[in-house]
Amino acid sequence: MRTPPENVILIGMPGAGKSTVGVLLARALGLDFTDTDLLIQRREGMSLQDLVDTRGHQALRHIEAEVLRQVSLRGHVIATGGSAVYSEAAMTALRTTGVIVHLHVDLPVIRARVTDFDTRGIARAAGQSIEDLYREREALYHQHADVGVDVSTTDQAGAVKAVIAALQKINALPAGSGIMPPS
Repeated sequence: MRTPPENVILIGMPGAGKSTVGVLLARALGLDFTDTDLLIQRREGMSLQDLVDTRGHQALRHIEAEVLRQVSLRGHVIATGGSAVYSEAAMTALRTTGVIVHLHVDLPVIRARVTDFDTRGIARAAGQSIEDLYREREALYHQHADVGVDVSTTDQAGAVKAVIAALQKINALPAGSGIMPPS
């Protein structure tokens, strides 16, 4: 059996539930929680949307990659921004400290959840549709994930249980290892 990971890193599309599920997952696993979008906003002193509006989507991706490469957390569930997977160096750095979990959500569900696509601070090319972004990123999520969990049709508590089960299945968590049920 593998040693349990120091961190559980969540990747996926905006609207996949990385932040919301991440908080509940951290509680269930007895870990701390960090949202890297908040680290970026704190570092830059502006919202992600303001960053995209003033410096462009490539600048956001570059800053995100820097922040992810510099993160030195242990014992955390880490929710990354949806564009984290564009940086091979960032993903390699994250992988050295934990297991990477792709929270997969079908496109129609993403469309229904992300009603603020144009103002959410998403690192995307001008005019790039949510459908194009989804197709582009899904391939990268599959490439970088240690495990994928489809959370398209489950609620938050179900998503937490599915992630825990997936981590146990790949021996990233011992079965029944004192995991607290989500509340």
